[in-house]
Amino acid sequence: MEKVTAKKHLGQHFLKDESIAKAIADTLNFEGYQDILEIGPGMGVLTKYLLEKPVTTYVIEIDTESVTYLENNYPKLQGKIISKDFLKYNINEIFEGKPFAIIGNFPYNISTQIVFKMLELRNQIPEFSGMFQKEVAERICEKKGTKAYGILSVLVQAFYDAEYLFTVSETVFDPPPKVKSGVLRLRRKENFTLPCSEKLFFTVVKTAFQQRRKTLRNSLKTLNLSDNLREDTIFDLRPEQLSYMQFIDLTQKIEADGV
Repeated sequence: MEKVTAKKHLGQHFLKDESIAKAIADTLNFEGYQDILEIGPGMGVLTKYLLEKPVTTYVIEIDTESVTYLENNYPKLQGKIISKDFLKYNINEIFEGKPFAIIGNFPYNISTQIVFKMLELRNQIPEFSGMFQKEVAERICEKKGTKAYGILSVLVQAFYDAEYLFTVSETVFDPPPKVKSGVLRLRRKENFTLPCSEKLFFTVVKTAFQQRRKTLRNSLKTLNLSDNLREDTIFDLRPEQLSYMQFIDLTQKIEADGV
């Protein structure tokens, strides 16, 4: 295999440390699905270890030079390279409703958008792991009561068990980013169906954190809650003080209020 020439595109910094690539590939447990999708494989440093696993590996890559390199150097990927933008592509053209896992060294500038799209597809995604900018990975896994805790934390943890696994130094990338990276793993909860309106739940969480320094009584004013409901003591709290379970309870109360 010819030497990898690392390059940067779409905010992506290519990993050059083989041991970290292998460690990321090992974060998945490969149970409950037979297919995995790697987002942004670049020159395949992670891909080579995924291809050793007992599943079928697909990759999705928007950069045409990287696609050409993968086609020329990874014959096992024949017919499994999707030259599309993950955020815009209907992935079920490939998976047709079947379960699959997502993994990757995610481009920093679209990593949160990737997570939101993953949440839309959560019925099919029992497991998700990969590398983010360290602060983003920590935010996703954060518990209530901190400044880092926010919309991503609540929405992800309502459906997945989130675990921050390890930190990655800037020096193992080419070109080196200005920030550290963090690897996380999300495993879908056994019961990941909410006992309330999912649409309302997302609205409540996003609306609450848009004014995170205010109490819920003030930040949720736009939802036109009844005076009776607004007297509930939960509305004395700020959004960062509520766990994802408390947000579910709050959504149920608002739903019962007729919103």
